[in-house]
Amino acid sequence: MEVRPHRIIKRKITNEIKVGNIKVGGSAPISVQSMTNTLTTDIKGTIKQIHSLEEAGADIVRVSCPDEESTKALKDIVKEVSAPIVADIHFHYKRAIEAAEMGASCLRINPGNIGTNQRILEVIKAAKNNDCSIRIGVNAGSLEKNLLEKYKEPCPEALVESAQHNIKLLEDNDFFNFKISVKSSDIFLTVKAYRKLSEICNYPLHLGVTEAGGLFTGSIKSSIGIGQLLMEGIGDTIRVSLSSDPVDEVKAGFEILKSLGIRSRGVNIISCPSCARQAFPVIETVKLLEKKLAHIKKPINLSIIGCVVNGPGEAAQTEVGLTGGGQDNNLLYLSGIPHGKVASSEIIDKVVKLVEETIKNKN
Repeated sequence: MEVRPHRIIKRKITNEIKVGNIKVGGSAPISVQSMTNTLTTDIKGTIKQIHSLEEAGADIVRVSCPDEESTKALKDIVKEVSAPIVADIHFHYKRAIEAAEMGASCLRINPGNIGTNQRILEVIKAAKNNDCSIRIGVNAGSLEKNLLEKYKEPCPEALVESAQHNIKLLEDNDFFNFKISVKSSDIFLTVKAYRKLSEICNYPLHLGVTEAGGLFTGSIKSSIGIGQLLMEGIGDTIRVSLSSDPVDEVKAGFEILKSLGIRSRGVNIISCPSCARQAFPVIETVKLLEKKLAHIKKPINLSIIGCVVNGPGEAAQTEVGLTGGGQDNNLLYLSGIPHGKVASSEIIDKVVKLVEETIKNKN
């Protein structure tokens, strides 16, 4: 069950670009991104982390290129990974040129700190010559000086004006293979900026609330900001920025898309918060199931409900369901139909087996 009909979101159709072999914009699926936090010069460590991100489902991976040694390392890194690599460039325009030549699929440049228009033009030339896309990465924390002087502080109008200036620069140089982000750590500023930008251009938008915080707080802030925009049909690719393991960013990204019925991956567990009515330890059961079902990549809905108040109703909407029952008689369901009783001590093994069998029978 990829999308429930009553939850269909009317998405704005933007221009389609390519980041390596991944399409962004147009009718392409909304892609999920993350970024490595290893030293890029640690080639083996970076490749290992990218593989972990790919295993978690990342469509695109960004790698920081702060120095020439890092851009040179890209040549070996891109050979060993499947996900297209975005080179993250700040301050030094030559790093962008080097990254394009070393095999990056996209160059992320922040106009506020990359330098003069002439330097940006040289980056555009390198992107053209090496079949690279570009992300115009506008950030509230590093706006151009003239915009800060004009607006006095970061605001939606300043972010959008920065984006417009750089859009024109790329367009005037016959370059259209780009996407845009207008990020802030402030949810309201972020949402307003993306809304304004979406109204005036058709280029694909990279969504994110920048510097959102740790796993718990950052996931919540990102869900509110990114989720709100996606519900309005805005956005073509997302990155959840967390002070956490990059794999958590990918998981959080997919959870946002999954919650909105936009894109599904892995097991979607619908579970109750538990209360005195629970017939088995719901919280502990869900934690164990999340771990033991983490290897599942194909989408499937699983309901784990502690009692009969909502259990049968949720089971009717999921491929596999479990409802708590009295006297250790919990009831398993397959597509809403009672499948058999299960003792609390056997729940984990039985549910894992049913989910795996259901996935296998889908093939």
